[in-house]
Amino acid sequence: MSKLKIYSFFEPNVYVFFALLFLQSACTSTTVDEFRQGQTGITTEESVVILGRRQGNEYETREEFVGCVGDRVSSGQDAITVIPEREFIDAMFPWFEPRTAPTGISNLERLMADELVAQQMEEFGVRYMVWLDGFTETSGRTGSISCTAGPGGAGCFGFGSWEDDSSFNARVWDVKSRQNVGTINTDASGQSYLPALVIPIPLIARVEANACSRLGDQLKAFVKGD
Repeated sequence: MSKLKIYSFFEPNVYVFFALLFLQSACTSTTVDEFRQGQTGITTEESVVILGRRQGNEYETREEFVGCVGDRVSSGQDAITVIPEREFIDAMFPWFEPRTAPTGISNLERLMADELVAQQMEEFGVRYMVWLDGFTETSGRTGSISCTAGPGGAGCFGFGSWEDDSSFNARVWDVKSRQNVGTINTDASGQSYLPALVIPIPLIARVEANACSRLGDQLKAFVKGD
């Protein structure tokens, strides 16, 4: 005679089952497009500065994402020297504050005519200036989770999901030739889940992290001229 086993929500195997069930779906898809307008290349004495666009009223490129891309470009066997964004902005004050930063290559050319700006740029060894622009948007929230507490204990039950989409572009300026040498566009999207059986188990799609790594790798290859 067979016995029917009834699983308790507190059993670890139940959590493992649900985690494995949704883990395959909590992933991201990432695309990278490159548009080259000029030749590139960099020496060991030259550096790159990566800055976030922050002129818009509706959003601003997060400083954490800019730092993530910079860390990716400056790491690995083929690492490139990257000047930290905050260090560069402070040293170049007030020329690269949000309200005064150059919005086009012609603005940069006029700015470089200033002797103090040109001197500071030379001290940093800046060959390429990269402007990052973009954000991550959350949409499609569905489901609900309810939690209760009583004499026998507390717990949550329900299910929720949402979609994250990261869209960023990097515009690369050659400071030496005063040219816009290209643009790299990165889009990453993924579905995240939050099943709750007594304890919520977040299964988060690493959308922005994937966008950072793919964009950083492509930017490194682009600057090197690979």
